[in-house]
Amino acid sequence: MGLSFQNKIIAVGMLLLALAPAARSERVEPAPPALSGVTVTEKLGQKIPLDLEFTDEEGHKVKIGDYFKKDRPVILTLNYYQCPMLCTLQLNGLIKGLQDLDLDFGADFQIVTVSFDPGETWKMARLKKQTYLKELGRAGAESGWAFLTGRSQPIKTLADSVGYGYRWDDATQQYVHPAVVMVLTPDGTVSRYLYGIEFDQKTLRLAAVEAADGKVGSTLDRFILFCFQYNAEEGKYAVSARILMKVFGAIWAIIIASVLFTFWRMERNRTRDKRREEAPA
Repeated sequence: MGLSFQNKIIAVGMLLLALAPAARSERVEPAPPALSGVTVTEKLGQKIPLDLEFTDEEGHKVKIGDYFKKDRPVILTLNYYQCPMLCTLQLNGLIKGLQDLDLDFGADFQIVTVSFDPGETWKMARLKKQTYLKELGRAGAESGWAFLTGRSQPIKTLADSVGYGYRWDDATQQYVHPAVVMVLTPDGTVSRYLYGIEFDQKTLRLAAVEAADGKVGSTLDRFILFCFQYNAEEGKYAVSARILMKVFGAIWAIIIASVLFTFWRMERNRTRDKRREEAPA
């Protein structure tokens, strides 16, 4: 069934919101009435409550903290399983990036998708998980990606803890919400927000390495992360000119010091040899 004209307007508005950067410091324009209250207030460095109770895709009661383990970052998405468009676009974009991601599900990172619709059931979550796991085709994803449902209060508390705003729109009979992925540290601290509906594997990898404090990924990843900083305007990690200048400055200083040391040793050896030649037999 096609979307009505009003639904299309709402959908376009949600897409524009999803593709917008995290913040615009100079210019702030009022949101359309349909998007009122649909915002992301970044809470970097703050911890989510890990004792919140939800239901997993098998109908078991779990706590959000069950998915946080030592050295393993968590990618958190807030969606709802009957979303007609935006959630599908976002999760499809996430899958595309995950397919090329050279990190192990469940071992190097965990994904948790939570429905913010308290009316949805664990059976809906199970069906959604089966659909996405089939499309993803990655080993370990069965245990490495959880799809949860819950009651209104835990959902709201979780959303508030990461600054995620959403609301029900009576006119269109659907939720209006932004598209953003939160990357959290192993202890539940918000580390990074990734906006939009497309997530390349490089951005996902560096976000995971950053959140895990370098305890996942390779040495090269940690070096790249040192030279790169997250650019919210572009929605990806980009080279930091300031840090790069420091790196090249340090390398140049080492080269100069090595050259000077070599010349010093040569001069010292030459002076020593000359003294030996001049010494009486």
